[in-house]
Amino acid sequence: MKEEKIGVVLHYYSKAGVAAIKLDEALKVGDKVHIKGHTTDFDEVINSIQIEHKPVNEAKNGDDIGIKVIDHVREHDIVYKVTD
Repeated sequence: MKEEKIGVVLHYYSKAGVAAIKLDEALKVGDKVHIKGHTTDFDEVINSIQIEHKPVNEAKNGDDIGIKVIDHVREHDIVYKVTD
C-alpha cells in the first residue's frame, strides 16, 4: 500500500467526532485515509465530506473540509491518502 500526504488536521470537534482538515491534494468520498500523529494512528474510509457545513462528494487542493472520524485526532496530525 502506498501513502501520499494530502493534508493536515486543523481542529477536532470532539462532541461531533469531526476533524477539520486543510487539504494539499484532492479527496473524494470512498477514498481511504491514514491519519497519523504523535498519539494518533488509524485508517478510515471517507463516508462524507463537508465544506462550510454543506455535503460534497469531492474536495480539491486548498479546501478546508470536515470529515467524521472514528477516533480522536489532534491538531497537526498528518492525513495520508492510501492507494493500492
